[in-house]
Amino acid sequence: MSLMISVSGIRGVFGTDLTPENLTQYTAAFGQWTGGGKIVVGRDTRVTGQICEDIVCATLQSVGCEVIKVGIAPTPTVAMGVLKHKADGAIIISASHNPEEWNALKLLNSKSEFLDADQGNDVIDISKEQSYSYKKFDEIGTVTEDPDLLDYHIQKILDLPYIDPDLIASKGFSVAIDPVNGTGATSLPKLLKALDVNTIETINDEPSGLFAHVAEPLPEHLGDICELVKEKKCDIGFVTDPDSDRLAIVSDKGSLFGEEYTQAAAFDFLLDKKKGACATNLSSSRVAEDIAQKYEVQCHRSAVGEINVVKKMQEVNAVIGGEGNGGVINPDLHYGRDALVGMAMVLQLLAERDITADEYRNSLPDYVIRKSKMKLADVDGDAILAKAKNIFQKYDPDTTDGVKIDFENGWVHLRKSNTEPIIRIYSEGSSAEEAKELADQVVNAVQ
Repeated sequence: MSLMISVSGIRGVFGTDLTPENLTQYTAAFGQWTGGGKIVVGRDTRVTGQICEDIVCATLQSVGCEVIKVGIAPTPTVAMGVLKHKADGAIIISASHNPEEWNALKLLNSKSEFLDADQGNDVIDISKEQSYSYKKFDEIGTVTEDPDLLDYHIQKILDLPYIDPDLIASKGFSVAIDPVNGTGATSLPKLLKALDVNTIETINDEPSGLFAHVAEPLPEHLGDICELVKEKKCDIGFVTDPDSDRLAIVSDKGSLFGEEYTQAAAFDFLLDKKKGACATNLSSSRVAEDIAQKYEVQCHRSAVGEINVVKKMQEVNAVIGGEGNGGVINPDLHYGRDALVGMAMVLQLLAERDITADEYRNSLPDYVIRKSKMKLADVDGDAILAKAKNIFQKYDPDTTDGVKIDFENGWVHLRKSNTEPIIRIYSEGSSAEEAKELADQVVNAVQ
């Protein structure tokens, strides 16, 4: 494995791929790109976070930036910091759902959005050419701390006109959480207390950065929280990834909603309040369209990637957006995935509709997404995509990002990986068997 460099930042295993040298180089490039501006710096709980934070803050100072250090904070909280401080950007030190030996720099611009391709490539070019300059002793930047940023983020959630802590409090909810030893360990209980949640049950709530299970919130990693919900008779359970931008939900029966259904619940809640378009990526579940149809609005699709969803949301003036991996993007707060606002919206939905989590999940249609891949080896990936588009022409495939074919009973999405010589194959049907059959139909046709 080597250092992974993309428009959204750099990531790698600390001490081998991710080193003080490349952290310095990349940070200096970003500082130069912002014009030596005001930069918010936050991190998740990883063991290497403090070392990376020291390197990043000192490097930003050395290129003349004014640093606002927020310490351990969820990614969406750092995004809120850009808006609060009217900053020129942010660096989030987090490798998201990667294992604990990894770390990364994720970059936000002055709008608190992830860099788009052009912006990211500019930073990469500055880094490669090392065309940044360190300042003299009397021109170096400052570092100030903002220990209250999480409180600001939570208050902004409470200030949303459709979040009513008194109503949530009146339900006497018992909520279980699994923040997998990440930033949710401190932020989720604080938000739940602000929402006057009656009882909070926790597991994996030491913010140690040593993850009790694989950090990606997928079903195979979440048996313990399901058991906790059943054992403690909780009304709902919530799981976050280490930087708290993805949210998974557990029903009061101890069963998982499915990662695609966090976004569905958020869409259902907000479209009930505000008439308008919604947006998600091409690989997210068809349940998003079902919710949009319920409210007679359009669900728009973008290329995969958070910034692509954000751009689509802005283009169509969407009132809500997200990604099927548990990412809720509420533009009333900021244009980024935010597990905290997602949690507040789901609790509000249950309180308003006076429905249990299990009853709510059962009211939604059932879909199953299957993920597989095709190794390319000596095969031309572009040729396979072109063949798929041609063979399935009558279904009017979407070629925004690879090729997506919408069948009556499901869909198949083929796209080339950015990191390995494979084509990713996503398919969805009303059952696992149907999802497999659809994928096999397409793969057999193009091989």
